[in-house]
Amino acid sequence: MQQVPAVLLLEDGTVFYGKSAGKIGTTAGEICFNTGMTGYQEVFTDPSYFGQLLVATNAHIGNYGTKKTDTESSNIKIAGLICKNFTHQFSRQVADESIQEYFENEELVGICNVDTRAIVRHIRDKGAMNAIISSKTLDLEELKHELKQVPNMDGLELASKVSTKTAYIVGDDDSKYKVAALDFGIKQNILDCFVTRGCQVKVFPAKTNYETLKAWNPDGYFLSNGPGDPAPMDYAIQTAKEILANDHPLFGICLGHQLLALAIGIPTYKMHNGHRGINHPVKNLITGSCEITSQNHGFGVSPDAILANSDKVEVTHRNLNDETIEGIRVKGKNAFSVQYHPEASPGPHDARYLFDFFIEMMEKHKK
Repeated sequence: MQQVPAVLLLEDGTVFYGKSAGKIGTTAGEICFNTGMTGYQEVFTDPSYFGQLLVATNAHIGNYGTKKTDTESSNIKIAGLICKNFTHQFSRQVADESIQEYFENEELVGICNVDTRAIVRHIRDKGAMNAIISSKTLDLEELKHELKQVPNMDGLELASKVSTKTAYIVGDDDSKYKVAALDFGIKQNILDCFVTRGCQVKVFPAKTNYETLKAWNPDGYFLSNGPGDPAPMDYAIQTAKEILANDHPLFGICLGHQLLALAIGIPTYKMHNGHRGINHPVKNLITGSCEITSQNHGFGVSPDAILANSDKVEVTHRNLNDETIEGIRVKGKNAFSVQYHPEASPGPHDARYLFDFFIEMMEKHKK
């Protein structure tokens, strides 16, 4: 494996030196960290990470190789990888190729042999910021100039960039339920969770209007996860408003959760550094039980605004680490959402009951 010196430069001027990982080149985006101990390929291919440089807190990345079926979308979506040990030799017999081969084929630039603990502590203190990785040049002045051209994630609409261009269907024609899903960066395992529960899902491009969705005559509607800031997504907020106005069963995950909140007048905000990992504790306020959840988001729903609008929205889930809003239900409507990922790929399956809850909601609405 060819390795050359590489550099990571943060927006505030902080610099880390290491070795190249993957393709030799330069890449930039918002830096964030994921605390998961496994599932790195699913994380790399999660469209919600589009435009971000990912810091892996697990010390070993690549030790079990990569496999074509362990993906959440058609290709790698992270903008770059930052890790401690980039292991090109792998031990899993069913793996297709090494992580180095995988990155080269996907043309992904990364940096390894850096102190990821120091990087994460820095981000936790200073907050999310843009950064740049380069194994092509170590000239900091050149990289600073290039970094200034990278747009800020706050106010950045990215969902339409990762969405499908044409509608497609998954699941059998004789399925009991039909779900119209708006694709803002939908993950494969979300679709699998619907299909295994007897749903046929038609996945529509992000900017599809309500009338087009309704024409398919679905039993329920789904707002998917995705990257970027939800606030500028006027097209999706309007569609969600129309679905709510007609009181169809509606389920949102992650970005979809934020869009549902915006559709009822609850604003969102940019978090200090977000939640990304597979071990976040969440309390279900309806049942009193606790779930260990998979998360990936840098924006949240305003708790103050929810408190001021308690007549139309109910908080159903809260994060036990920082009390942020993790789930809501729209009062008087067949609509709910969660900030985390109940399909959990990677992660624990504690929250997959939410898909069953949506099935029950559609069944009651059909009757």
